[in-house]
Amino acid sequence: MDRLHIETLLMIVLVFFGNNVPIVSAAFPALFAFGDSILDTGNNNNLQTISKCNFPPYGRDFDGGKPTGRFGNGKVPSDLIAEGLGIKNTLPAYNDPNLGAQDLPTGVCFASGGSGSDNVTSSLLRVISLSDQLGMFKDYIGKLSSTVGQQNASNIISNSLFLLSVGNNDIAITYSSSGRRVMPFPSYANLLVGWTSTFLKDLYGLGARHVWVLSTLPLGCLPSVRASVGGAQCNGSVNGLAVQYNGMLQQLGFINAVNGCCGGMALAFGQVCTLLTGQCVNPSRYIFWDFGHPTEKAYQIIVSSILQNHK
Repeated sequence: MDRLHIETLLMIVLVFFGNNVPIVSAAFPALFAFGDSILDTGNNNNLQTISKCNFPPYGRDFDGGKPTGRFGNGKVPSDLIAEGLGIKNTLPAYNDPNLGAQDLPTGVCFASGGSGSDNVTSSLLRVISLSDQLGMFKDYIGKLSSTVGQQNASNIISNSLFLLSVGNNDIAITYSSSGRRVMPFPSYANLLVGWTSTFLKDLYGLGARHVWVLSTLPLGCLPSVRASVGGAQCNGSVNGLAVQYNGMLQQLGFINAVNGCCGGMALAFGQVCTLLTGQCVNPSRYIFWDFGHPTEKAYQIIVSSILQNHK
């Protein structure tokens, strides 16, 4: 029986001396992304939720300066990994009304900004839960089979790469501000791991064999969390591991690891920026774009490091 190959990728900016995402010889015919805003390429655009960003200044550095629903100034990891693996330049959202049959064989994105392993998380923000993302994937399989045939569809899915990013909103929003807080965090973390494991088993049952699971961002160092403790240092109670990485950032060309390019530290976690919140001139000199999403430059460095280790 084929096994599910799972790798966990550390989502901390590492010292990597290179500006561009390297092209790695792709053994994967397609890429699929599930989870939250780190990977979402526009699935929330038509939802009645505050967790969407299909308006300026989001997307200011994307092709044509167009806001597409990506939570950042440009490409996000799902795009950069697809590009770095030589699959395609960007990963389209499954809910994109312009998605065509020609897009299906090389993969799509099901991730929804604001989602998490805990169903309470997606309910709070009125976004697409992991279970509903799995339902979208089932629908996709039917469309892919109609396009390329059932056997070819099965081959594509079993040989493709799957990305999963969850936990950020569960910890930063649901555990921090809901009734979940009554339980000790280790107990809640065990629940998150259990829900994630169930999702991965379901994904396996649908044919997935290669999965990269992204760890959470250094949550204690996000601009919105720094602001809650005075702004200068990472919040050690939220994130004890990421404090030491700040000294490395200038070597990467970043001059600001504290504020978001858009909105500075004025935005609360989950609060998107607008043209009225103000923005920096050069996002490539900043680690963060808004309250907690890295800039495209920061993502390039993270993804470059990941792909260098998978050559």
